Amino acid sequence: MKRTFDLLLCSICILIFTVPMAFICAGIYLFLGKPIIFCQTRPGRNGAPFKMYKFRTMTDARDSAGNLLPDSMRLTKFGLFLRRTSLDELPEIFNVLKGEMSFVGPRPLLMQYLDHYTQTQARRHEVLPGITGWAQVNGRNTINWEQRFELDVWYVDNMSIALDIKILFRTVWKVLKREGVAAKDSETMYPFSNQKKN
Repeated sequence: MKRTFDLLLCSICILIFTVPMAFICAGIYLFLGKPIIFCQTRPGRNGAPFKMYKFRTMTDARDSAGNLLPDSMRLTKFGLFLRRTSLDELPEIFNVLKGEMSFVGPRPLLMQYLDHYTQTQARRHEVLPGITGWAQVNGRNTINWEQRFELDVWYVDNMSIALDIKILFRTVWKVLKREGVAAKDSETMYPFSNQKKN
């Protein structure tokens, strides 16, 4: 039922957002250039890697040595707008269409984090990752990582279509209010600060 629900929502979203996405593509091409879509490998269900799609929000500006400048210096006003309104997430609809993601589920973080999860935290990968999730509507960037992981595991244990609908409505409300939104992409931040990186 969850997959059927996702496919139904995909059809609706493609109809609604085709024109806005075309304008966003034009804006990215104008203000940031190519590529328009940012692809990054993320862990899916059971940790299997997949290519997640987002609209590009940063330039490729580099220093004199050829190194990329810090994110804060490459994030344009247009890119910041896309992030704050969550419009940069729209291409993930096609990840849902491909069966790599769901509309609702734990947010997919980076591949290099897989070895750092505790056994309980790793349970967040028992389901498909989502465009939005229980953690996103219960604090998003305003809660710490331990709380996010606890909320992700709670979702795994309590997943239902009714809960997904509740999360989707709360997501729309929070996006409209810009509640719990940070300009910096927390998904690229290291969530295991109390552990040594490999």
